[in-house]
Amino acid sequence: MAVRSDNTSTSGSGPDGEGAAPRPPAAGADVPGTEAGEAAGTEAGEGAGEEPEGGRALGSRAPRFIRRSRPLHLSWQVAVFLVGLAVVVLGVLMLPLPGPGWVVIFLGMGIWATEFVWAQLALRWTRRRVAEAARRALDPRVRRRNLTLAVVGLAVIAGLAGWYLWRYGPVMPWQLL
Repeated sequence: MAVRSDNTSTSGSGPDGEGAAPRPPAAGADVPGTEAGEAAGTEAGEGAGEEPEGGRALGSRAPRFIRRSRPLHLSWQVAVFLVGLAVVVLGVLMLPLPGPGWVVIFLGMGIWATEFVWAQLALRWTRRRVAEAARRALDPRVRRRNLTLAVVGLAVIAGLAGWYLWRYGPVMPWQLL
């Protein structure tokens, strides 16, 4: 495979890959005549990257004037990352403390997803998994199985509690010795 100076490569039929059609540059590579990270032929409001199945295009949602300047866009990304990180850390702290920890964590991921493709992909994966879990939970057979398991579990707990009360009476286990 030969690599050209314009970031395209060929693999081919000839000894040096001659005669083969050039492959497009890798995602995120600088393409002459386009802004960094934008796919050729896209407008500022459309975003960059490939169009996913039934969703928005992947890439930065920063305003066009910010994406035009590399230093400004990098500063924007750092600011978005730090704000998202603060929200995610706050959510993690809320997991053992009172508060909606998971909701805040996903809010922080949503902030990251406005700028970073990896966060957009993680949120799409999470949405698919949650939708699948909800669909399975609403399946009548699964609901019946879960209800049966809950009733059996409660019966076992009630049986153990009854045996404990019959054997030891209303005394806490740490006071038995």
